[in-house]
Amino acid sequence: MQLLNIGFGNTVMVERIIAVINTGSSPARKLKEAAKKEGKLVDVTEGRRTRSILVMDSNHIILSSVQPDTIGQRLQAINPANNLAEYYGRPKLEPGDAV
Repeated sequence: MQLLNIGFGNTVMVERIIAVINTGSSPARKLKEAAKKEGKLVDVTEGRRTRSILVMDSNHIILSSVQPDTIGQRLQAINPANNLAEYYGRPKLEPGDAV
């Protein structure tokens, strides 16, 4: 079990994260409102501006004041072996491999 810091000392289990999305789109705002109506919204921004939305496998939505890029970098630092090549069927490049 690996925990990811999402701001202000709050952590989530890495294995349960489905997506980390930006808050700027209309679908993201609708997702937030739907979770609020269902009682599945968790706000850990401590009154600051919401910068990212984490979608969990339990259908919970977590609002964070940490940028999505920063969360992505933290995820990559926890497990550098994970990258998108695994999902697209391409071989992973190792350091020193020709591109």
